[in-house]
Amino acid sequence: MLINFARLVANENMKVYYRVRTWVMLLLLLLFNAAMPAMLYWTSAPMDVWTVFTWTESFTIYLSAIFTVIIAADIVAGEFAGGTIKLLLIRPWSRGKILLSKFVSLCLFLLLCAAITAVAGIAASLLLFSGNTGFANSSGGSSMDSSLLLLLTDTIQVFVISLIAFMLSTIFRSSGLAIGLSLLFLFTKDIFSFIFNPERFEWAKYLLFLHIDLSGYLKSPVGPGGVGLGFSVTILVVYCLLFMLVSWMVFAKRDVEA
Repeated sequence: MLINFARLVANENMKVYYRVRTWVMLLLLLLFNAAMPAMLYWTSAPMDVWTVFTWTESFTIYLSAIFTVIIAADIVAGEFAGGTIKLLLIRPWSRGKILLSKFVSLCLFLLLCAAITAVAGIAASLLLFSGNTGFANSSGGSSMDSSLLLLLTDTIQVFVISLIAFMLSTIFRSSGLAIGLSLLFLFTKDIFSFIFNPERFEWAKYLLFLHIDLSGYLKSPVGPGGVGLGFSVTILVVYCLLFMLVSWMVFAKRDVEA
């Protein structure tokens, strides 16, 4: 059973990585993670390795988000648009397993992007700034722990955004709409967080966009509206399970046109 599911996941991965655009996106991510430390090096700024990596990751995480959303938006909608969904459904796999295999494939792509960011960003930073102390001993610097935790929180944020794109792709069968709405959510969440301030509206602390970015907890144990990290993580888990449930219900009942 696990072997059959692994083959299904491998089939989904093949669909993702056989496309030239996937390798172009991964190459761009690699180049930007190597180029950012190089640009900071030429500024002659007194920065240490982990501060450089933090700056690099803070920029390239948006590339990871855009690329992962593109994959998430197309992984289901593309099947319907190309008519290949019929070829999947005639095979001896349940719709739930098919959808789960697409979700696993998406998660693997996200982890690959995070790995490229970590390896390329840290390697370039070590190569160019290994002899610098810079901000290392000051309040403006970054430590290894804080830099890696920032990467973790940003990866969680990208995961939630890509899951939104995955759900929208399943519901509307339109990759363009899924990409547009997901990225709109990503780039406007701070505006909505300001409008629906939990200090003014008690119910606002249950809204997703207030908890999607967990990096604030690296500086303070108190989150939006006075909540803690456990509350924010619980909110994220509940929303993610809801998105997956909606995706499964829609995909399981969707009629496939002949």
